Amino acid sequence: MSDIQEKVKQIIEDATAKIGQADNLEKLNDVRVAFLGKKGELTAVLKGMKNVAAEERPKVGQWVNDARNQIENYMEETKKKLERAKREAQIESESIDVTLPAKKMEMGHRHPNTIALEEVERIFVGMGYEVVEGPEVEYDLYNFEKLNIPANHPAKDEQDTFYINKDIVLRTQTSPVQARIMEQGKLPIRMIAPGRVFRSDEVDATHSPSFHQIEGLVVDKNITFADLKGTLEEFARELFGPDTKTKFRPHHFPFTEPSAEVDVSCFKCGGKGCRFCKGSGWIEILGCGMVHPHVLEMCGIDPNEYTGFAFGVGLERIALLKYEIDDMRLLYENDIRFLKQF
Repeated sequence: MSDIQEKVKQIIEDATAKIGQADNLEKLNDVRVAFLGKKGELTAVLKGMKNVAAEERPKVGQWVNDARNQIENYMEETKKKLERAKREAQIESESIDVTLPAKKMEMGHRHPNTIALEEVERIFVGMGYEVVEGPEVEYDLYNFEKLNIPANHPAKDEQDTFYINKDIVLRTQTSPVQARIMEQGKLPIRMIAPGRVFRSDEVDATHSPSFHQIEGLVVDKNITFADLKGTLEEFARELFGPDTKTKFRPHHFPFTEPSAEVDVSCFKCGGKGCRFCKGSGWIEILGCGMVHPHVLEMCGIDPNEYTGFAFGVGLERIALLKYEIDDMRLLYENDIRFLKQF
């Protein structure tokens, strides 16, 4: 643990030094990618949490979160200084015709999906979970068979997807990542698997053939439905506010038993009923359940010794709800006027 703490401290020192050396916005962005990007040094620390004891993971997650905040704050300060210096240098070096229209440099903006994903990852990493990624082009074996969805199962029709050949598909969910992790046999497991998924849906205000999911999995001894409820209640309060309540409704998923759909109290009206929640006071947010014993068996885990729970939520759904966006298609247009609102 001391090695990880020292590594995080060293990352902060290196990032601070690099930011201080950046003399233009392009170099500053290179520093952002190197330390905060998907393949950056802080992300590498998170991906290495599989080698950290389960009870120590929340502490490591907190170190990484604090480091990220410290680096981002310093980077934002430096960005403002560089922009101001650039503007002043331009004013000094150019003779300006004040009758000409002003030229505005358009900068990009973080996407609502990215903001929502980082917040979800922060919540679960803080609870000791590991963030795991997997292939978007997946074997039918992992996408369906190992999730208790054999050939000719009705659920396979519901997830009609894009086949490369009869054995390879574009994944319809990120659950295959869970199956791959369970197969490795390194227990206990506490993970979330965010990523892009594909289904042959028509494009409309709430559907797209390509969207994003975040799925979670816990496997350990003596895991019960009470653990699942407590985890999702804490997640809902962190994401939507401390007064958020949850409601579990019985449902069916092939890979969990028992299964449930989860609703959260409307954070717009506090559960009284409004246009946002269609008068019900509740908003459906995700599906969950206890991992089916047969799924554990197929992945080489003894269901008599281990139990687990799983859950899945659409990333776009979180972004739509959190920012009160009424049309999913707006997320994919990359209109800077829209993105700047978040």
